[in-house]
Amino acid sequence: MQKVELKIAPKDWLYIIIIGAFFGFFISLFFYFLNSDLQNFSTIIYSTTTAIFISLFASFFISVSNNFILPKVNEKFWYLISFIFSFCSGFFGFSFSFWIFSASDFKILELITPFWFYISITIGFLTFLVGLILHQFISMKYKNESIKNQILETKLKALENELNPHFLFNALNSVSELIYQDQKKAESAVIEISKFLRNAINKESLISLETELSMVKTYVNIENVRFDGKIVLNIEDFNEYKNIKIPKFSIQLLVENAIKHGYLGKVLNIDIKFLKDKIIVQNDGKIAKIVKFGTGLSNLQKRLELQKVGNLSSLILDDKMIFTIELK
Repeated sequence: MQKVELKIAPKDWLYIIIIGAFFGFFISLFFYFLNSDLQNFSTIIYSTTTAIFISLFASFFISVSNNFILPKVNEKFWYLISFIFSFCSGFFGFSFSFWIFSASDFKILELITPFWFYISITIGFLTFLVGLILHQFISMKYKNESIKNQILETKLKALENELNPHFLFNALNSVSELIYQDQKKAESAVIEISKFLRNAINKESLISLETELSMVKTYVNIENVRFDGKIVLNIEDFNEYKNIKIPKFSIQLLVENAIKHGYLGKVLNIDIKFLKDKIIVQNDGKIAKIVKFGTGLSNLQKRLELQKVGNLSSLILDDKMIFTIELK
C-alpha cells in the first residue's frame, strides 16, 4: 500500500492544520490588498477558517481512505480513489466553510458567492495537487527512516554476530574435553548447546527478560559441565518484570564475563536481581582492581546505546563485582 497510501501521524496532521491556517491567512492578505472593500478583519477570519476546514476535511477523508477503503480494494483502483478523496477534501472543505459563513455579512462573500461552486471545484483540484506533493514528502520521510532502521539493524546484527562464535567455540571446546572423560556429560552438554542455539537464532534483537533468563540458565548448565557444578546461579523473582524488552545476550554476557574473570576454582555465586529500571548482576569471585570494558562488555554497551534501551555500569561493593544495566 506504500505506492499511494498517504500515511500521516496524528502529530503530522496538527502541523498540517497549523500550516493550512497560516496559508489561509496569507491568502487573506492577498484579498485584503487587492480590493479596498475587503480591507477588514472578516476577510482574514473567513480565509483562515476556510483553510482550517479544508485541512480538517483532508484529515478525515485521507484517514477514511487509508483505514477503510484502500485495504479492501484492488491496487489498480488506488490512484482513482486517492484522487477522488483528495478532490473531495478541497471541494467539501471550501463548500462547508462557505455554507457556515453564508448567513454573515462578510464582504468577501459578496465577491465569491456567484462563483462559489466553481471555486470549490478549483480548490478540489488544488488539494489533489497538494496531496501529491505531500505524499512525496511523507514517502521520503518514511523511506529515510526505513534506511536508518536498516542501518541500525545491520549494526546490531554485526555486534550480535561477534558474540555467537565466541560462545560456541568455548562450548565446543568444553564438549571436546568431555568426550573422552565422561560421555554422558558430553551428551548432556550437546543437548544444552542445541537448546541454547535454538533461542540464539531468534532474529529479534530485543527479547523479553523471561526469554533472556531462560538462555542464561541454559548457558550456566553448559558451563557447569566443564566446572563440575561450581557455578551457582541465583535469580531473584522476576515475574513482575518478565515482559520487559532487553537486548539479546545482555544478561548472558554479564554472566559469561563473571565466569571468565571471576572463577577461582571454587564455588562461584552469581546473583541476578531486579529493580524497576535496573538489572543487577553480581558475583563473589575474583575482584578486578580496574574494570575495563573489553570486547564483550563494549559490545553490550554499544547495543544498549544503539537500541536506546539504557546503559551499562560497574562497581565493586562488599567484595563483589557488580554490573548494572540501567534501563531507560
